Amino acid sequence: MLQAKENIIRKSVNLKTFLWAAVAVAMVACGAEYTPKPKGYNRIDLPEPAYRPLQEAHPYTFEYSKYAKIRPDSSLIAEPHWINVYYPSLQANVQLTYKPLQNDPKQLNDLIEDARKLTSKHQIKAYSIEETEVKTPQGDLASVFELTGEVPSQFQFYVTDSTKHFLRGALYFRTATQNDSLAPVIEYVKKDIIHMLNTLEWRGKER
Repeated sequence: MLQAKENIIRKSVNLKTFLWAAVAVAMVACGAEYTPKPKGYNRIDLPEPAYRPLQEAHPYTFEYSKYAKIRPDSSLIAEPHWINVYYPSLQANVQLTYKPLQNDPKQLNDLIEDARKLTSKHQIKAYSIEETEVKTPQGDLASVFELTGEVPSQFQFYVTDSTKHFLRGALYFRTATQNDSLAPVIEYVKKDIIHMLNTLEWRGKER
């Protein structure tokens, strides 16, 4: 079966093509519907996707699920503009960490390598880790990581304009339920994350 535990698979596609592969929808055009019901899973009734703009004052903005709440990161290592997109009903959390860039290629490279190292820490339990490089509608570069297996984080990403902004995200669930049973919920939140990337903009930046 899958034997890519020790390797991160990398490929490059645009964001809409990735959404096709990631959530197996028919099209990534506006309003695409997706309610996965794999055989063998208990039925999970998920709400119709709906979004609202981020209102808090951060260097970035995006649309996120109206069923989620924005919470500041309260960890001891938290930095300004680190937030959580928390889904109370799903016990899901998308952790976002932001780093300002100084138009320094070395700093950017270090942040990208740190993001990949954080993802690679899950290799012990992951059956596979697949990295897909994408380009957002606004022209930013991003990489998304899909992890399979009983891992704490099933989906991670980073996105950057390569000069001033770097944003990293990771999906976690605050439940002991196995990932196989969470599969429909994971796919649901992944679709929301892709919408977040599609609508991400840097505040105060001219396009």
